[in-house]
Amino acid sequence: MAKILLIEDDKKICEELQTLFMRYGHSCIYSMDFLHVVDFVMENQPELVLLDVNLPVFDGYHICREIRKRSEVPIIIVTSRDSQMDELMSMNLGADDFVTKPYNPQILLARIGAVLKRAYAYTPQNLEHKGVVLDPGRGVVSCLGREVELTKNEGKILKLLMENKGIVISRENIMNELWQSDEFVDDNTLTVNINRLRKKLESIGVTDFLLTRRGRGYIV
Repeated sequence: MAKILLIEDDKKICEELQTLFMRYGHSCIYSMDFLHVVDFVMENQPELVLLDVNLPVFDGYHICREIRKRSEVPIIIVTSRDSQMDELMSMNLGADDFVTKPYNPQILLARIGAVLKRAYAYTPQNLEHKGVVLDPGRGVVSCLGREVELTKNEGKILKLLMENKGIVISRENIMNELWQSDEFVDDNTLTVNINRLRKKLESIGVTDFLLTRRGRGYIV
């Protein structure tokens, strides 16, 4: 996946984001040296920079401008300010996206994924767990030579669960993932998609794979 560099002065937030990104297969680095932060970016050659605006020494806009003088690395500006002027300034300085705090982690991951896809034309990698293989690019799940096509939402659900195999994912987090599409997804719609996904897995001989943890969510 991608090497992400954080420019954020709250170490706790850095550690939380580092854990989140690593959980989704990304590598993540940060530094508390804000005087030489642009040099730190150049030395480490990340594939994406997540840049806070309110920083010591130099603000995020200045850092964005300085990075752009030396690199075309994708930059996502993160700020607690929510105004069209801030967003316009970010875009004019060469940022690739603009995210306001507080943000939903799943939405942040989706925005990062979208920027990476535009920048590098990433091809989704196949996911495998317990003999089940998901091909996100084709929207197909297979097992022992049998395969079945999934809808976009079924594929998103299975991808999220397989990326976090062995971890219970709440219904809320799954719905947040599905809300990235144009289609509104409510609690009942999620249940319908889960049931259809199970039936499709059963159609290729996969049973007891997508499990319910009552009151907590789902796990594979």
